[in-house]
Amino acid sequence: MNFVMLCSSSILLLGTENDSKLSNMGVENHTKEDRADCSEPSECKIPKTEPTEVETPASSNEVIEVKVVYNKNKYDVSAPANSTIAEFKKQLQGLLGVPDSMQKLMYKGLLQDNQSLSSIGITKGAKIMLVGSTLNDVLAVSSVTKQDVAELEKATNVKEPLCRQKIHRKVLDKGPPEDVMPGIKDLKESLPPIPLSGMLNKQGGKVRLTFKLEADQLWLSTKERTEKLPMGSIKNVVSEPIEGHEEYHVMGLQLGPTEASRYWVYWVPAQYIDAIKDVVLGKWQQYF
Repeated sequence: MNFVMLCSSSILLLGTENDSKLSNMGVENHTKEDRADCSEPSECKIPKTEPTEVETPASSNEVIEVKVVYNKNKYDVSAPANSTIAEFKKQLQGLLGVPDSMQKLMYKGLLQDNQSLSSIGITKGAKIMLVGSTLNDVLAVSSVTKQDVAELEKATNVKEPLCRQKIHRKVLDKGPPEDVMPGIKDLKESLPPIPLSGMLNKQGGKVRLTFKLEADQLWLSTKERTEKLPMGSIKNVVSEPIEGHEEYHVMGLQLGPTEASRYWVYWVPAQYIDAIKDVVLGKWQQYF
């Protein structure tokens, strides 16, 4: 009987020990699983986010390509989008030879110098219309021939008065035009508020001078066209009284480097000669 009880106790003790081991193993396994859960988070707990593209606005220094239409020709021109119209005109002056002050640019209307290409909505491929004249176009109006140049050089060498030179006699011999403005000898007056009219050019056609002081321009108008000359493009102004009609002058506006590039105007009222020279050559503020 004592043996049976001893065996029973041993079995009970062994069972208790095994249960303890199993229990410890369970705790151990559970701890490993918890550690695994903490060290390796599943995708369902922390969702992945896809990278998105961020659109950046166009840079103000972006260069755009436009087409400039001038004299029925198209020119590809590149310029920064933040360029002003004034800056763009200077660029066109270098490319096409049209002085910026003689340019008019149109894109859905007349463009102003203080506007920028981007603010107007001009984008790649836009067509901009250019209206303007080169200085060569202006000089062509005076139609200077090789014979005229030779006569001018000859007259210069002998210091012959302008009104006696053959090149001018063709116009002066016809006498003053009927609608010429009154001339006054030995008097100096400021420019009138109206254009100077009734005068003639070298071809004998009527010419009118309009002084746009606010724009620093002189407008030469004939029946056919009007040329808008920047004051700075006129290199010099020469004049002499007409013999027998000293109340009027022969006047030459020098548009180029030589005497052959002068635009001649006849029957200019004498009282305005000094004012014209001051206005064209840079002293116009006193008349404004």
